[in-house]
Amino acid sequence: MSKFVKLKKGFDIKLAGKAEKQIAGVVQPDTFAVKPTDFQGILRPKVLVKEGENVKAGTPVLIDGKNDKIKHTAPVSGEIVAVKRGDKRKLLEIVILSDREIEYVEFPTYTISDIVNLKKEDCVEPLISSGVWPNIIQRPYGIIADPDTSPKSIFISAFDTHPLAPDQDFLLKDQDKFFEAGIAVLRKFSPSIHLNVNANSEVSGLFSQVKDIQINKFSGPHPAGNVGVQIHHIDPIRKGDIVWTVSPFGVAQIGKLFLEGRYDASRLIAFTGSEINSPKYYRTYTGANIRKFVENNLKSEHVRYISGNVLTGQKIEKDGHIGFYDSQVTVIPEGDYHEFFGWILPDAKKLSFHRAFGLLSFLMPKKDFVVDTNTHGEDRAFVQTGVFERVIPMDILPMYLIKAIMAEDFDGMEALGIYEVIEEDLALCEFVDVSKHDIQAILREGIDLMQYS
Repeated sequence: MSKFVKLKKGFDIKLAGKAEKQIAGVVQPDTFAVKPTDFQGILRPKVLVKEGENVKAGTPVLIDGKNDKIKHTAPVSGEIVAVKRGDKRKLLEIVILSDREIEYVEFPTYTISDIVNLKKEDCVEPLISSGVWPNIIQRPYGIIADPDTSPKSIFISAFDTHPLAPDQDFLLKDQDKFFEAGIAVLRKFSPSIHLNVNANSEVSGLFSQVKDIQINKFSGPHPAGNVGVQIHHIDPIRKGDIVWTVSPFGVAQIGKLFLEGRYDASRLIAFTGSEINSPKYYRTYTGANIRKFVENNLKSEHVRYISGNVLTGQKIEKDGHIGFYDSQVTVIPEGDYHEFFGWILPDAKKLSFHRAFGLLSFLMPKKDFVVDTNTHGEDRAFVQTGVFERVIPMDILPMYLIKAIMAEDFDGMEALGIYEVIEEDLALCEFVDVSKHDIQAILREGIDLMQYS
């Protein structure tokens, strides 16, 4: 039975630089990359290719040495030009010099009626072999799902409330048949599939026409679009439960694999942020190098490039590569300056959840702000403000959960809801934290403790 959930807690971060719903063109960067750092839970990545070797789109290039069932494949065809490593030979990325015309590894093709008659085992092999499987994320822990497990339910969030987030309907324009086929495949793994939509806008035909799934409506400020928040209000995760989550793009990519027999990593990327001259969508492939996108498209050169959004994205360089799960790149001013008493002086230009510091955030709630990366303060002892609980619309106590993690209190972490959250769910706590702690990193430490201890 469909549900309507109205959330009051949270905070919408309104920034300048939202992408117009316009495709600027097809940009073919020279290089693309597969980055093991994009995937939580890869403990011992093993490279399957060598520099100078040629690959096709869908060729396995990387596996986890601990779980070699999951394959990560090339998003494009071309030559392996670099296997980059960091400190202690940590694998950072496998770089591919792309062909002009993409060649694909071929997989079996099906019609939607064929998919209906397939067994679960028939679906697992192509999903794994093609490299499409990493689109399926397992809760708890936010890791790539284990093919040997069966989830109690599968959740898909059809809208995104992160700052400057791309429009999901626009990202999947003309992908209706692929989305429908992807749902048919996912139904082999669980009969309980939840598609969660924004109650404040009309449900698009792409989502409303899919049959045999439960469509739930959510309203409220960010993080209403987070799938973790949606799971909490529809089918909470208890100890021993397994829930899978898939993005709408991931669903369509699964469907495209079965209908067309190829790992098609083509996608739209929204280039956003106050420092982009013309924020628009570009058509490219997963793992694209951003250099050609930002050339002659910046208001200044002293900027921060973020693969993803400002809350949960990862910093990359001007010639860096977009993350596997990201459909957005954000460019904002670099904040490497010292502001005298910046942590206490109110400023009408500042965006803040706290009324004492960000006056216009409340007086002008529709204003789009220009923000930089300056934290306006330094790390200090935790201050008990109760503000975390005001931005997290879940029945957990985030402040006490973070303290339990720091104390390595396993019973406390379990009792306080660590199975229900990953980094994106507590990202707002990091934004509003007057103590300037890296909340997301602390949470991942706790998740790793629960998972591997």
